[in-house]
Amino acid sequence: MTPQGKSKAIIAYITVVGLLIAISMNKDEPHEFATWHIKNMFGLTLMFFVSVVMSYQEYLLLIGSIFFYGSALFWLFSFIMALANRKAGIPFLSNKFGQWFTFLN
Repeated sequence: MTPQGKSKAIIAYITVVGLLIAISMNKDEPHEFATWHIKNMFGLTLMFFVSVVMSYQEYLLLIGSIFFYGSALFWLFSFIMALANRKAGIPFLSNKFGQWFTFLN
């Protein structure tokens, strides 16, 4: 059975523009499944931006690269979970994203 909001959840994982579209779509008619994945992608997007900023600092290049590749792997895992109709996320981080980004409810 497909959960309501699956299309919004999938759209959220398609670039930053997709995230913004999913947020606006979910504001009109919110769905728990979509909200969970939107919060997850919002956190991953912030991780991507932090990794890019860190990569421009010579002394943080290695850590920034690790953050970047880690974020990419987390994004792929989360995208697959959205396609599979599951709210399984990144251990520890997905729960924190849900707590921190309550403004996306």
